Parts: sequence; C-alpha cells; structure tokens
Amino acid sequence: MCRSIKTLREPFTPQVTEADIEAAALQYVRKISGFRAPAAHNAAAFEAAVAAVTEATRTLLDQLVVRGGGSGAADRPAAATTGRG
Repeated sequence: MCRSIKTLREPFTPQVTEADIEAAALQYVRKISGFRAPAAHNAAAFEAAVAAVTEATRTLLDQLVVRGGGSGAADRPAAATTGRG
C-alpha cells in the first residue's frame, strides 16, 4: 500500500456529496485492485466492490463524531445522506 496517502477532505466538512463518496470508493477499488478499469470479465466484481465501499463510506460518515464540530448525520445537510433508504 502506498505510504503517501493524502487526506481527501477536512476532518469535518458539512457538505459531503454523493459524488465525493462515489469518487473516493472508486479511487480505493482502483488502488486495491491495481486496475484503472476492469476487463469485461471482472466488471461485475469491480462495480460490486465500488458499491460496497460507497455504502461503507456512507455508514462511516454517518457514524463519525467530531468533537467541536458536531456528530454524525444530524449535523450534516440532507445532501450528505442522499441515496440512503
């Protein structure tokens, strides 16, 4: 794993868009798989992994408590949890 991992966002940002979450998930899956785009025979597995990481990221952001900046989804605008059921 790369040791030069850079923080993609501040520890607490009120606006985390669905596009931010999906982009981070895609970046992770690309990095861990070693492929920028999967071959056709791996496309389903690649997309499933992106979806799973996206959901895990939403869960993480909803559950994080940042001292002095509020806690969880209650302190984020509705846009931060777009796409959740």
